[in-house]
Amino acid sequence: MFDQFTALAWDRDRLLTFLELGGPVVVILLGMSVLALTIILTKMAHFSSVRVGHRRTAEKALALYRDGRLHEAITRAERSPDPASQLLARGLRGVRLGLPEPRVRDEMVRYGNVALQGLRSGFRPLEVIASLAPLLGLFGTVLGMIKAFQALELAGTQVDAAVLSGGIWEALLTTAVGLAVAIPVVALLNWLEARVERLGHRMDDLVTRVFTDDLSRGSVRSRPGPPPTDEVLADANAGR
Repeated sequence: MFDQFTALAWDRDRLLTFLELGGPVVVILLGMSVLALTIILTKMAHFSSVRVGHRRTAEKALALYRDGRLHEAITRAERSPDPASQLLARGLRGVRLGLPEPRVRDEMVRYGNVALQGLRSGFRPLEVIASLAPLLGLFGTVLGMIKAFQALELAGTQVDAAVLSGGIWEALLTTAVGLAVAIPVVALLNWLEARVERLGHRMDDLVTRVFTDDLSRGSVRSRPGPPPTDEVLADANAGR
């Protein structure tokens, strides 16, 4: 137990020394890293909760619709929280209500844009952190170099190379911290954006496939159409 407390105290002293050497710039960079980590974990939890990247439900629902089982397709699409399935459910409900194709398309596109915008929320702060972190690190390095050369000037002819080299590595510390913050943020941000972009392409594909035939089957089969209007029913009854 004593050894554990000693190790914790030693680590705390090292952290304090690190912050003292880096100055306020390192403190700001560490705060930005905590903020970036919080946003990334929140977005990953959000993506997992809505099942971004899940394909099976939407594909199965679309297959049911093309087989003429409209109500089953809507029920299956509504069960999944992923945006692609919810988009498809909205479109199929429009088809069931007999709405014109342009109105159904517009509603599907509108919902898709809203869903994608919601998934992109939080990306802007990550972009700012990824851009500012290296610049802040470089700014801290410049300030450190100025301080080191000021000490060199005050030393006059009694120049100590150890003092100069120590000031330089302390100055470069902020650049290293800035890059250490920016690199993983850039990598994870690009990964999140790629997932949203792939989802956007899938949603566009679903909007098109709802109103087109699958020509890969080698034949065109009619899909469920809108419910008959009162005039159609009246004509059918009159012809009996």
